[in-house]
Amino acid sequence: MKYKKPIILLFFISLNLLVYSCGVYTFSPSALGGANSIAIPVFENKTTEYGLEDLITEGLSQEFLTDNTLKVVPEGRADLIATGAVTSYAHEPYTYDASETVQEYICRISLAVKIQYVNSEKILWEDNNLSDFGVYSVVDGQTRDEGNQAAMDKLIEEILNRTVKGW
Repeated sequence: MKYKKPIILLFFISLNLLVYSCGVYTFSPSALGGANSIAIPVFENKTTEYGLEDLITEGLSQEFLTDNTLKVVPEGRADLIATGAVTSYAHEPYTYDASETVQEYICRISLAVKIQYVNSEKILWEDNNLSDFGVYSVVDGQTRDEGNQAAMDKLIEEILNRTVKGW
């Protein structure tokens, strides 16, 4: 009984700290300045690798739909617009075995991306050299498409985070 009051007091102090320290944090995207929607027209492909523009455009649209912070809408109804281009692509051997046979390949993709408010010239963010890579193993039966997709998945996540989370 002698420890009951200090334990109860400690419990309420801890509860108050938890409630008030977490209570001011919000997941709402205040950095978006009231934007609620985004248009994602087809990205341009300045490389010779066919289909990369579709991978980025479809993947980005799907990621924004899944995230649900911004609604994906046609250009005429959007608060923001995501424009960009696939600016470079490289596909090359990455690892070899002892007999110098390629085991893995690396796919490097670079994008130019701009997220801009539709009704003004204000740019939320822009990066003309957003790059990442994907590695695939021919030993495991993986294909170049899987390497391309791995690179695009990383790029798409980066675009989403910079747009809705401000990272």
